[in-house]
Amino acid sequence: MSSTTKPAKILLVSASVGDGHTQAALAIKTALENQKLFTAQMVDFMAGENSYLNTLVKEAYLKLIDIFPDIYDLLYRFSQMPVPGSKVQSLMAMAMKRSMLKLIEAHRPDALICTHPFPCGAAAYLKRNHKINLPLIGVITDFAIHRFWCYRETDLYFVATPELKQQLARQNIDLSRIHATGIPVNEKFSHIPSQVELDSLRRLLGFANPHPVILIMGGGLGLGDLEQAVLALDTLPLPLNLVVVTGRNATLRRSLLSKAPNFVHPLKVLGYTRHIPEFMSVADLLITKPGALTISEALSMKLPLLLYQAIPGHEEENAAYLIGKGAALWSQNSHSLTATVHDLLANPQQISSMREMATQIGRPMASQAIAAIIWQKLFEPDFGSLSGGRFI
Repeated sequence: MSSTTKPAKILLVSASVGDGHTQAALAIKTALENQKLFTAQMVDFMAGENSYLNTLVKEAYLKLIDIFPDIYDLLYRFSQMPVPGSKVQSLMAMAMKRSMLKLIEAHRPDALICTHPFPCGAAAYLKRNHKINLPLIGVITDFAIHRFWCYRETDLYFVATPELKQQLARQNIDLSRIHATGIPVNEKFSHIPSQVELDSLRRLLGFANPHPVILIMGGGLGLGDLEQAVLALDTLPLPLNLVVVTGRNATLRRSLLSKAPNFVHPLKVLGYTRHIPEFMSVADLLITKPGALTISEALSMKLPLLLYQAIPGHEEENAAYLIGKGAALWSQNSHSLTATVHDLLANPQQISSMREMATQIGRPMASQAIAAIIWQKLFEPDFGSLSGGRFI
């Protein structure tokens, strides 16, 4: 880029239904800005200041998956069906088009990146009806594709795996527009510490013994019955350290802290923290619900996974992919959880094999790859087939 070239202005639109969509957008924002070719802004499509309707949808979604997961599962599968799914898809896009147009008019970007299907659908509707004319980019943050992601108006797609590239192409999306980069994660997850660094990091994080570290997470919202899982793990007759990340679930954090003095094993209880890369570095095993961002972060750090209590629908599909690749195991309840952890810690060879599979499928540089492809495809003069997009 010459010194006179003006950086391209990118608007990243995430959705605060869980933490993954936001973290993916933030990772892309950092990669874009590091190239010095872009300026980037992030907005939450579901925030109240952007749309009261979108906020209601968000609250209903979170209540549904927390209280009525079976109903959510039915709705997820219903919306995947061709005829009813397409009608719901169109209705959601129409309902949210005003809030998307408001955001675009406020920020006037050169290109739009969506890390959630709702804003992508609203922007696609606006393009289809000639209300906007700018490049639209979809970053699919799961190891499965829901039909709500599928719009011919989307100029570029980024997906987790080559298998998903082919799956998306079968939805009448031009194969040349789809790139299997992996799911974008913070660049901190690309650093694998040396043994000397690990020893120092263990001391810094307060591990006073050499025993295995079991990291337990429930996503940014601290969903799932983590307390039952942690109580069950404390019954294991093996030396170990337990670290629990409760996210924004303050009730869970207070409950575990009150019980910690009575635990057999050393227990650390963390709320929402920015030190996940450090704890993943020293962990021997991660127990988590299969949110795609947490999974991708763990894979980037070659960390074996034990998946627990998936949200029906997309998280179950995430789990199935990882298990099929041999990078994870899946426990459905606290009894099988403790048995599986016991067997894994007694079988270092299986842990090593899972680390190897994580190494093979992890994509720690996904966000950098996404930034490079966006520049090449949309803005670089020799390519630039979609460049110059602006308002009509």
